Amino acid sequence: MNVRKFIAATARDALRKVRETLGPDAIILSNRGIPGGVEIMAVAASDMEMIVPPSREPRRPDGGIADVTAVTARERGRADGRAAARVTATVPRAQVGTRLEATAPPSAASPPPGEGDDSPAAGAAVVPAAVMDEIRSLRRIVEQQLAGFAWGEGARSEPVKTEILRQMLDAGFSPRFARELLAELPRDLDAAQALAWVRGRAERAMLTIDGERDIVDQGGIYALVGPTGVGKTTTAAKLAARCVLRHGARKLALVTTDGYRIGAHEQLRIYGRILGVPVHLARDAKDLRATLHDLRHTHMVLIDTMGMSQRDRMVGEQVAMFRDSDVRSLLLLAATGRGDTLDDVVRAYSGLGLAGCVLTKVDEAASLASSLDVVIRHELRLYYVSNGQRVPEDLHLPNRPYLLHRAFKDLPEFSPHRLAGVEPGLMMAAGSEGMLSVGGQRG
Repeated sequence: MNVRKFIAATARDALRKVRETLGPDAIILSNRGIPGGVEIMAVAASDMEMIVPPSREPRRPDGGIADVTAVTARERGRADGRAAARVTATVPRAQVGTRLEATAPPSAASPPPGEGDDSPAAGAAVVPAAVMDEIRSLRRIVEQQLAGFAWGEGARSEPVKTEILRQMLDAGFSPRFARELLAELPRDLDAAQALAWVRGRAERAMLTIDGERDIVDQGGIYALVGPTGVGKTTTAAKLAARCVLRHGARKLALVTTDGYRIGAHEQLRIYGRILGVPVHLARDAKDLRATLHDLRHTHMVLIDTMGMSQRDRMVGEQVAMFRDSDVRSLLLLAATGRGDTLDDVVRAYSGLGLAGCVLTKVDEAASLASSLDVVIRHELRLYYVSNGQRVPEDLHLPNRPYLLHRAFKDLPEFSPHRLAGVEPGLMMAAGSEGMLSVGGQRG
């Protein structure tokens, strides 16, 4: 087996040399950093036949060839246990661990199995599930190594961008959002200027309402929706008090659709008695339509909905209840939630055709990066932020500079949540579908 050594200033350049010399199917045996660059050991795919015997390319029922490229690794001595090999095996897309038969029916002129290359047996392949699991595991190891190289390369070539990326990941922004935000960062900025540029770009991408578009003054029918415990009833009370203070109690009506839990609407009724506002119960879509018809001349109607998990089947029923009506839905998002959980919530309620969102529990969140990341990526218009339990004081129109200042706040040096070394690069590789470059290009 003819093993070749390739040395270049960067991992990308070394891989390009491998492709040019040995072809796109070359197998990477090892890679390591050396003074002034990167060293990669590789071998041509044809030389791997002594290790992995070739198999016929099976065909799908439509006549096409199904290819699966896998990555595997072999230990190359105790001194370096990280060597990896990429093996290209042509196997059909079928369940791993089963015997794969050729799709073409045998003819009378076909030779017996094993006597010719055109026989069905010659095109069969067996790939044990355990082997595929090991291949996937070793592929992740190789990707992590390349991510480390790419992160080190980026730190040397674009130190400012790399530092801003680290700060964003530390704060809680998603790798995708950080990558997109930094894609056009000018190269001639220092760290402070770059942070201001990125924050300004995020501010321009964030959709909010201003004082002239306050829904309390504009009126309409609004339903507050969201998962359990996000603060829907309290937010409804804050908006109700805000409306009563400006327009009087006769201009407002409260509606609850939570007829499932015992005493679920009592808290809203208490707020209604305090404000002098009527509270109506709508048990289903028919009740809701009738109630809204009776309240059609009311300046503002606020609908408090039942709290449930975003994965509950009843979310679909709630979506159906508000469909084909004049109700505009505001999704409540807790600033304390994880980014992936908030993404899940937005997807679950997207069928409502959301008018926007309200960010709650801002006072309880250590960082606003994850929640604002979700708001910006999903292009949700932010109507209000809630930062406490006081009614109606703790409800405010969004202040974008303040919110983004909190979102981009860097973690202290001693924080256990601060990424160190090549950890940001590994996080980018794990969370960005193999994205290894801080510059936003695939490795």
